[in-house]
Formats: sequence, structure tokens, C-alpha cells
Amino acid sequence: MDDISTGVLFSLLVLLLVISGYFSGSETGMMSLNRYKLRHLANQGHRGAKRVEKLLSRPDRLIGLILIGNNLVNILASAIATIIGMRLYGDFGVAIATGALTLVVLVFAEVTPKTLAAIYPERVSYASSILLNILMKLLYPLVWFVNGITNTFLLILGLKVDSMNDSKLSSEELRTVVDEAGGLIPRRHQDMLISILDLENVTVEDLMVPRSEIAAININDDWKSIVRQLSHSAHGRIVLYRDTIDEVVGMLRVREAYRLMMDKNNFSKEVLLRAADEVYFIPEGTPLNIQLLKFQRNKERIGLIVDEYGDIQGLITLEDILEEIVGEFTTSIAPTLAEEVTPQPDGSLIIEGSANIRDLNKSLKWNLPTDGPRTLNGLILEHLEDIPDAQVSVQIDRYQMEIIDVSENMIKLVKVLPRQLQKTG
Repeated sequence: MDDISTGVLFSLLVLLLVISGYFSGSETGMMSLNRYKLRHLANQGHRGAKRVEKLLSRPDRLIGLILIGNNLVNILASAIATIIGMRLYGDFGVAIATGALTLVVLVFAEVTPKTLAAIYPERVSYASSILLNILMKLLYPLVWFVNGITNTFLLILGLKVDSMNDSKLSSEELRTVVDEAGGLIPRRHQDMLISILDLENVTVEDLMVPRSEIAAININDDWKSIVRQLSHSAHGRIVLYRDTIDEVVGMLRVREAYRLMMDKNNFSKEVLLRAADEVYFIPEGTPLNIQLLKFQRNKERIGLIVDEYGDIQGLITLEDILEEIVGEFTTSIAPTLAEEVTPQPDGSLIIEGSANIRDLNKSLKWNLPTDGPRTLNGLILEHLEDIPDAQVSVQIDRYQMEIIDVSENMIKLVKVLPRQLQKTG
């Protein structure tokens, strides 16, 4: 070193600082990359993305390579800075060189390159991966040796490198990714994707037509009554039963019934029963995502939900599940939430007791409890533990409600006060 001029040492020091900055920026850039965007670009044939993905397939080796190079460069830079300091200031130059080099390394070889790499991870990573690939091949024995020691130490601590490289997303994490997509995905499409992810958290009971509202015909009724019900039916299919709906005998297509009506001579109860399809039963508690697959696998579009005793609880169709994903269809016969909720001039809402709680929460951004009854009527009855009279007020969580109409042992209409009135009242 004594034969090397101070100017050359300064040049070497600057070069080493540049190399140190390269390693620091490369590390931050590689670790800041969006792995899913990287995988997409690699699948599209992007050369830089392919190189980076290959390096990141073993992050322990990549980090080992970068740290080996960075430490070697920094140690050599420290030695050169010490020599320069001693030449210029004698023994006191060691302290000066240490302080000055620490500041320069922090600013120009750590903070600045790492900040730039964090802001532009793709540019930094794709460019630096060319040299890193070459260095990985040249220094592989040393990298393998160092990683062998560190991985053994991690194994002693009960950690496995392979298990730490799991980049799979949970449904909650995927939901966050969709929410954060912003303008990259239209809001309508985001809502559909979120609805698909929510299917596993919703059961068939949450969407079913309740037992009391199922369109059904008692096959033991008077024949004229049966024909009249068929003629005025607004549904595509009707449940046929004997005396009680728990004694289901078939699911009749109304269109098929109309066709049979054309042949009046052969139109009878026996003909209807032969034309009815076999009933498809669904156990209560089945998640919507599972039921959607079962509808597809069994080539069914409608099913009756039964409890553990085999009693009918309700009815659900394939369209009901699809509406949960894409929104209500204009052809739906069931009342929409807009028809069940009527805004008032004072900001309050008149809501039908049959309104679904989940739909209210979703549409109005409310937080009514959903772990019990599924309708507003059921929620209030559970809260009061009695069938109330009209004009009774009740508060559930933060929502002040006034019961307007009660009939047939059910709450028909409820007035929900606006939040402004709840806070001042």
C-alpha cells in the first residue's frame, strides 16, 4: 500500500463506495418487489423478471451473496480510509477516517441507494440481476458454505428456510389486495371479487326463501284449487307436497304444467306427480361456495334446505347465489332491498320486517348483528323476547327503532331513526 499514491487510494475508495451502494440498493430492490407482479411479468416472458425470480427462488443464497460482497467491500474501504487518514493526519487520522467513512457510507452507500431502490424496485432489480447472476456463479462455493452454516444454525432454532418462503395469500389478504387495487380494477369488478371471497362466510340459510314463503301446492287439495294456483303462479317451479310441506313429493316446472294443461282429457294429479322432478335437498349450514359447486356438479338449479331432523327450513336457487356475487337480477320475483326500504324526509327509514339483515348491513353500511336471526323482524323479536305492540321503541346496538305495524305475530314495518337524531336524542 505504501507504493500506491494517495490519489489512487481515493479513487479506489470511491469505487468501493459505489460497489457498496450497488449491493445495498440491490438488496432493498429485490426485497421490495411485488412478487405477484414479478411472477406475472416472468410468465409474460420479461427477461429481467425471469432473472430476478430465479434469484428470489432461494432468498437465503441471494442475501448471502449480497452480504458477502457488501461486507468485503466495506472492510476493504475501511482499510483504505484508515491508510489515507494516517497519511494525511498521522495517528489522529484513524479517528477522522472512521468518522468520515461512517458518515459517507451511511449517506452514499446505504440510505441513498436503498431509498432509490425502495422507490424504483423494478428498475434497480432488473438491472442489478445481470451482475448478481454472474457473481452467484463465481462465488457459489463461498455462498454455499456460508448458507450451510447459517441454515444449520436456523435448523437448531427450529426454523426451516423452505417453509419461510411461502408466498401464498389467505382469503383475507387477497381481499385486502382487491380493496387496494384502486383504479386498476373497476369498482364493480372489485365488489364482485369481494363477494366471491365472502361466499365461504355465508351459509344457505342466509339467502334462502323461508319455509313460510315457499311457493308450494298441496297435492291433496281440491283439483280446481290446484289448477287455479298453477294458473296464477308467478314462479318457474313449485313444490308439491302432501298435507304438510315436510312431506314433499316433487318439484314441478310450471312451464311443463302449462303444457300438460293443453291436454285437458289427460290432465290430473297423477299426471302432475309423474311430471314433477325429484327434489334436491341441501343440509342447513352449507357454505355458499360449497353449494355453488354442488349445484354445478349435480346439474341442479334449486334445492330445499333441511335441518338435522329432515324438516324443511327454506328454499334456495342457483340464481340466489349468483345474485350474491353480481347483484340482483331485474327478473327476480322476490322484493329487492330498495322495495323493502323507504327513505323519509326527516332522514329516517321505513323498513319491512322481512328485510334481510345481511342485505341491510351491506347496502346501508350498518353493523347489525348477523350471528342470530336473519331478518329484522327476527332480530327485534329476539331482543325483546316477546311479540311487541305497535309504537314500541327499541334500541339495538346504536340503532334506534320504532315498531310501526305488527300483524300475524310478525313485525311488518319498522322505522329506523337517522344517526343524527340518535346522537342528539
